[in-house]
Amino acid sequence: MVRQERWEEIRRLGVEERVPIAEIARRLALDRKTVRRCLRNPAWRPYQRPARGDTLLAPYAESVRTRAPEVGYSAQILFQELRQRGYRGSYETVKLFVRPLRAAQLSAERTLVRFETPPGQQSQIDWGTARIPFRRGAEVRHIFVLTLGYSRRSFYLPCLNETLPQFLDAHERAFEYFGGHTREHLYDRPRTVCQPSEGRICWNATFKAFAEYWGFEPRLCQPYRAQTKGKVESGVKYFKGNFLPGRAFADDVDLGEQLLQWMVEIADVRVHGTTHERPIERFAEECRHLLPTAGQPSFRLEARQSRIVADDWLVSYETNRYSVPFALIGQAVEVLRRDGRLQIFHRGSLVAEHPELPGKYHLRILPDHGPGAIARTARRLRSTPGGEPLGRHPVSAEVEIRDLAIYEALAEVAP
Repeated sequence: MVRQERWEEIRRLGVEERVPIAEIARRLALDRKTVRRCLRNPAWRPYQRPARGDTLLAPYAESVRTRAPEVGYSAQILFQELRQRGYRGSYETVKLFVRPLRAAQLSAERTLVRFETPPGQQSQIDWGTARIPFRRGAEVRHIFVLTLGYSRRSFYLPCLNETLPQFLDAHERAFEYFGGHTREHLYDRPRTVCQPSEGRICWNATFKAFAEYWGFEPRLCQPYRAQTKGKVESGVKYFKGNFLPGRAFADDVDLGEQLLQWMVEIADVRVHGTTHERPIERFAEECRHLLPTAGQPSFRLEARQSRIVADDWLVSYETNRYSVPFALIGQAVEVLRRDGRLQIFHRGSLVAEHPELPGKYHLRILPDHGPGAIARTARRLRSTPGGEPLGRHPVSAEVEIRDLAIYEALAEVAP
């Protein structure tokens, strides 16, 4: 018995990457005949226990297979009908017989949804993570992947994090790459899209505004069924298995350049293992059905978020902390993210500005924001000609200017 995940892995290695059967069997610790059988079957089928000839249900097996879809694979209804026909076996026997029939039907429905979306109808979006071998050492990058459902053409973007601004910016980069977007976008249930709720969808307000701005309908996978977006899941695996091996990168710029070249020269022109066509050739049909985005300005995430300045005159924003003038300790400020920078306002006035820090749990402190700034300013003014002294009540005094000859004459008469 080969589970669906293992079957998909065998198909990816054998069909998409053309790995020999013997090598697949060695990697996955399987028998070669099992690998060959999985490659021969175009669709995964769950194991179905055959009805034993000596069970009481055996005479009714064919009629149960025919009747089961008509009653929604309800073992209880089938058991009631069988009892009326003279069946003397148990309900458990009927339930065990119906279970693989129901599983096979659900698998067929998922396969239909996965492979039969028309051009321009649906995209699937997901994140993957990978350790990227940079010249300075390996670092984790979050890989945004958007896959067009019909053509299987994918857009990949390495990111520092999976925050909402980065998530929305990656969408817009994908729209620009394809020249448009599909009518539906299918997601797992990340917090950047929705919040956990009982019985209803609680959309992230900013993400919902973003979807309305660009004119697409967000859709969600069923809970605990993230594998229903199998097209983009395959894209993440393909990135890790085909792009990364054997490569090294000078920095993030080099990573982006090599990735773009790989998308154009390899990913777009390979023969896809499911469609058996090149994604770029199918895209020629799909691009005519995409909703155009050219000329529409970018959606900007400019909602201000309130914060209270801590006793260490730092403001926390997405796990990182930034300094503000220490006189604002305990007061409310507003944080605005714009073009990769954080602007901090107090009562409408800009009091601090910082570049947004990558990663988590970092600090950025400007010396002029701390209490020591007053002492430094005082020393600077004292050392500057014409500088005014600091104080609540500055003193103004006139100084008599005398000729130096007076002091020389006083020195001659001194005893």
